[in-house]
Amino acid sequence: MSNEGTTKITDIKINQDELYKEESFTDLKLATIRRLTPIKIDGTVDESREAIFTGMTQLMSPNGPVPVQCIIEGAKSLGDATAKLPEAIEKTVQAMIAEAKEMQRQESSKIILPGQN
Repeated sequence: MSNEGTTKITDIKINQDELYKEESFTDLKLATIRRLTPIKIDGTVDESREAIFTGMTQLMSPNGPVPVQCIIEGAKSLGDATAKLPEAIEKTVQAMIAEAKEMQRQESSKIILPGQN
């Protein structure tokens, strides 16, 4: 049996031009913000690229907690990211709801033929 065309885990290559240092900030109650600071291969900050901020929280549903992760667009600092997090979470949740409704609509519009399971 040939393994041609398959990728082994040892075949991965890190893109040394796209490295980020990750820092995590939390209020221990509602949310976590990650700051991804672009760095060079030697570990120094890469000033030619912008930091990326992401937010994470959990929403309670009848089926238990639902994790929500989002990019905090336009955030330039940690303070800016904390201010923009609620809007980013809301936007992400609305997109999740719309996607779930679309999946439900597609599922309900399927034609079921006799003899299919």
